Amino acid sequence: MSIKVRLAREDDAEELCVLLNEVIEIGGTTAMEESLDIDQFKQYFLTGDHCICCHVSEDEDGSITGFQVLGRHPELPKDWADIGTFAKVHPRVYGVGKALFPISCAYLVRKGFSTINATIRADNTSGLQYYEKMGFWTYKIAKSVPLKDGTLVDRFSKSYHLEGCNL
Repeated sequence: MSIKVRLAREDDAEELCVLLNEVIEIGGTTAMEESLDIDQFKQYFLTGDHCICCHVSEDEDGSITGFQVLGRHPELPKDWADIGTFAKVHPRVYGVGKALFPISCAYLVRKGFSTINATIRADNTSGLQYYEKMGFWTYKIAKSVPLKDGTLVDRFSKSYHLEGCNL
């Protein structure tokens, strides 16, 4: 199956929000614990002042299979971007993150960014494996961060340096 990647449009928001809320509902693969409505989704991922860009992946039929967001975070240096990657759960399409990542990297290089940050919960083994496979390295661990139910989970902050990447 071939996967196409493009910049997200505002009219993608509803479909992307449904995809994200399904991931949130299942739990364990995102730090987000509460579902979003369409306006919250747009503000958080598409139109907010912190937003850099959002790429979507599509299958041959043009159905969205996932998305990758890049944003600014106040705790990161100005030339760092924060990343989040989300793939459709049903039906699952393999290779979404791998298709999105080089496009996101190229975009950030053109915009003058030096580094990407990904912060992943310790119980998100697939997320940890994905970012490590993409070349991210752990630079910080936040120990025992409480979830809304009180469960304590470590969070790994991983970085990917854009200089010299093969784009």
